[in-house]
Amino acid sequence: MRILTVTENDAGQRLDKFLQKAVKGLPLSLMYKYIRLKKIKVNRARAEQSYMLQPGDTVQLFIRDEFFDGSGRDLSALASIKPKLEIVYEDDHIILCNKRPGVLVHEDEEGGENTLIQHICAYLYQKGEYDPEKEQSFAPALCNRIDRNTGGIVIAAKDAESLRCMNEKIRLDQVAKFYLCAVHGRMPRESDRLTGTLRKDSRNNIVQVSDKKLPGGKEIITEYRVLSYKNGISMLEIHLVTGRTHQIRAHMAYIGHPLVGDGKYGVNREDREKGYKYQALYAWRLRFDFEDGSGPLGYLAGREFFVPKESVWFLRDLS
Repeated sequence: MRILTVTENDAGQRLDKFLQKAVKGLPLSLMYKYIRLKKIKVNRARAEQSYMLQPGDTVQLFIRDEFFDGSGRDLSALASIKPKLEIVYEDDHIILCNKRPGVLVHEDEEGGENTLIQHICAYLYQKGEYDPEKEQSFAPALCNRIDRNTGGIVIAAKDAESLRCMNEKIRLDQVAKFYLCAVHGRMPRESDRLTGTLRKDSRNNIVQVSDKKLPGGKEIITEYRVLSYKNGISMLEIHLVTGRTHQIRAHMAYIGHPLVGDGKYGVNREDREKGYKYQALYAWRLRFDFEDGSGPLGYLAGREFFVPKESVWFLRDLS
């Protein structure tokens, strides 16, 4: 029998979600069977798979030791990586990083160690703020994602409570996100609030935007204001009111103003010839519009963070 004691970073999640992370060698089908047969208990009593763990709970596992094989963490990678991070802000609970275009936020199918979250974990491990051997189910995690070829601010949480809190604030639209982008053509208005419907095509990794309701689609709202216009290119700041997949790229293309360098939603042959490797899009500013200052991240209410404009590569190219 093994006994796992629930820590602060383990608490606040379902029993089955905790077990998937803490006992990686245990197949899902067996895990649910063992919970049902009381071979997995909480506080020495039968528990439902949906039981929400509390700090100090003990999970008893009457299962074979072989299921714990592979649950340990490989520390060699965390020790060997030389973190390359552009830190915009950091405190005891969160870290904001300026992700450059071309950098993956998470591993893809090919794996590798050159992802933003791996560099964040290595950075925290090497400075003594993250010890995988003491964690049963938690690792530092990202609260938002940015496409590989888009740059900008990414939020990472250092502990589970901060991760849950930030994810909830994002879900409640209490984190305002602003992007800089360059689009082809002169915009019809100096500022506007665009609405529509967006539908994902996961198989082809593309989205469709329309003014009309699309079956299976979701509402999108994109606000923009023009910063400048020169040589057929409009520089915009966009407030992403709803955060859907490829929303800015697809919405701008739909109204006839595709992003410079975007080959997925525009024709960028000439842009490529001019040296644009990525779409001209950067998540350069965010604001924590928390409704109150309570909770573990309440101290961030009303605060705003941004990357220096000189780090936005296409501003130099298009100035």
